[in-house]
Amino acid sequence: MVRWRAGTVTALRRGWTGAVELDVEVAGDMMRALAYPALVGYPEVGDRVLLNAGALLMGLGTGGYALVVALPDRLPPDPPEAIDSRDAGHLVKARYTPLQPILLGVDEEASPHHETLADATDLAGLPVVTADLHSALPAILAGVRADAPPARVAYLLTDGGALPAWFSRTLAGLRDELVGTISVGQTFGGDLEASTLYSGLLAARHVLGADVAVVAQGPGNLGTGTPWGFSGVAVGEAVNAVATLGGQPIGSLRISAADPRPRHRGVSHHSLTAYGRVALASAELVVPDGLEPALATEVETALAPLAARHRVLRVDTTGLDEALRRSPVPLSTMGRGLDADHAYFLAAAAAGRHAGQLARQ
Repeated sequence: MVRWRAGTVTALRRGWTGAVELDVEVAGDMMRALAYPALVGYPEVGDRVLLNAGALLMGLGTGGYALVVALPDRLPPDPPEAIDSRDAGHLVKARYTPLQPILLGVDEEASPHHETLADATDLAGLPVVTADLHSALPAILAGVRADAPPARVAYLLTDGGALPAWFSRTLAGLRDELVGTISVGQTFGGDLEASTLYSGLLAARHVLGADVAVVAQGPGNLGTGTPWGFSGVAVGEAVNAVATLGGQPIGSLRISAADPRPRHRGVSHHSLTAYGRVALASAELVVPDGLEPALATEVETALAPLAARHRVLRVDTTGLDEALRRSPVPLSTMGRGLDADHAYFLAAAAAGRHAGQLARQ
């Protein structure tokens, strides 16, 4: 459960869209903390803060912060929008937790987009890339840009990882590259808020005018080392949602020759389970050309059983390495950069390239 701590802010560090890092003195020790000003107010040096320190104390990877729960002596003002009616929205996310935000849903009655989405039922063939990890997002985007620089790309943030969009420094660095972010399910903090992946996909197409959409969870995915105990199973559900709405699902495969865990080498069991067992609709599963021969053989063997349902296609990777190296944000997955896990990023970029090519047709 929650490991509470109280302390005093001693310094403000770097900030990005929706978040700020700070140093907090707790009983003579220093803790690195993160605050979301939209939820708790903007901290200042000398403020007393209440922290949830569990993830930091446990040494969890992505969750390496104590999280600011409140500035108890200096509460932020109420939001300027009306909060005693539904005029400013009534979409509750992180529901029934102490910091649940109440937001304007893109399709609810008070939204300027309500009429557009009231009649929207189809994606009209929109290419949608589905990915297991948040780290695939910039690589997919690099692949789209390689062949379709003007393409309007929307990102749908699902709730398998970080719920606040503000947690992602990657997303903050890609703001100028995306036509918008839609936070779906329990996630929040995107440019648009949607209650479900279905309404979020329709908003990407009909509100943002996306040519390509990317569906992936936020940073900090959950995995238990068991066949079904990982948040990436939602990738298969995303394939079903895209197909149900008349879009074109494109599977970004989690491929690696560098991951030290056998279950994630070659094609990760996350991809094999999500696409092979959970996805009931057909998708295009993209394999990048140019993999090292032994890895290519391993990938081909792993994907053979999936070919009965999905179309497995190879995509040329000429120029994708250069596109990845031009990424406006650092590329990193599980602490490994582009050169340390080249196949992973190349596979994601190849999926993006294929989506961009479809968008140009």
